[in-house]
Amino acid sequence: MQKTSAWPLALIYICLIEYASLYPFTEWRDQGIVPWAFLWAPLPKYWTGFDVLSNVLGYVPAGFLLALTAWRTGRGRRAIWLATLVCGALSLVMETLQSYLPTRVPSNVDLALNFLGGWSGAVVASWLERLGAIDHWSRLRARWFVTDARGALVLLALWPVALLFPAAVPLGLGQVLERMEAELAQMLGDTPFLNWLPVRDMELQPLVPGAEFVCVLLGALIPCLVGYCIVRSGARRAVFAMLTLLVGVAATGLSAALTYGPQHARDWIHPPVLVGLGVAPVLAVVLLWVPRRVCAALALLGMGIYLSLLNQAPADPYFSQTLQTWEQGRFIRFHGLAQWLGWLWPYAALVYLLSQIWEQDGKN
Repeated sequence: MQKTSAWPLALIYICLIEYASLYPFTEWRDQGIVPWAFLWAPLPKYWTGFDVLSNVLGYVPAGFLLALTAWRTGRGRRAIWLATLVCGALSLVMETLQSYLPTRVPSNVDLALNFLGGWSGAVVASWLERLGAIDHWSRLRARWFVTDARGALVLLALWPVALLFPAAVPLGLGQVLERMEAELAQMLGDTPFLNWLPVRDMELQPLVPGAEFVCVLLGALIPCLVGYCIVRSGARRAVFAMLTLLVGVAATGLSAALTYGPQHARDWIHPPVLVGLGVAPVLAVVLLWVPRRVCAALALLGMGIYLSLLNQAPADPYFSQTLQTWEQGRFIRFHGLAQWLGWLWPYAALVYLLSQIWEQDGKN
């Protein structure tokens, strides 16, 4: 039995499906009918290509990762059926629970499309396994990465998805302080605990260009340093850093295109951002041969500065309106999976980096 990154990725993806399927988790009610009545209900009269595509594609990664987990853990003969069964059961539970949510509509067509998506992902994973592509990846992983690379690989795989959530500062993940304060104030509004919340002496101020430059620089460099903790040689680190920076720029451009329209895919590139993206590869090259433990420490230090600067800045009113569009419109069904990743990715990376430093201390 092999350790595989597919299993933690599958668990994370299943949690994201649950979030996207049950959002906004409010106003639960009983309609007075059995919750699985949608199974024998007439087919929906109205549907869009977006709904069909998102319901199929939304379950393809789940089927793929579950089937890959089955192959990696010695259950290859039943990989397709196990993965498809889990995806089908997950979809059935989600559609059934949607019967209790006023903003969601359970559908037998959605169930069938989710089932098809899970089966398709499992078939692709099994096909790649039989062709030897998965074994080739395992050999490639052994050459490029240290033995215990699973945590970093999961973080790095989730980073581009987290960037799809629109950020007030390009590559600026983890800006949660202002939203947390507002949510806590609303939750505690009619209780005496409201007085326990700290009161700021002055309002949050927008980032000056220099601070924005630092945030963009660190937002691009930190994933490179996380990768340096697991990539074996300096030459391979150089290739990894180049690919990471290209993926970061591409994901940010895609986020802008999805949020504001394709014609605005490059509007986020202005002087502080351009300088930050220019300095990041230079520093990535300078740090190519730095030891793993030092890379983890530098990433931890950079993360502290990065989160401190981002959370001292407010989201401007136009950006807040954009977030409402994401959360209330159709984006929450498809791209809303990125919302929590955009908030939580840096903090998960903090936990990983601390564990790396403690692990190295234990070995010394």
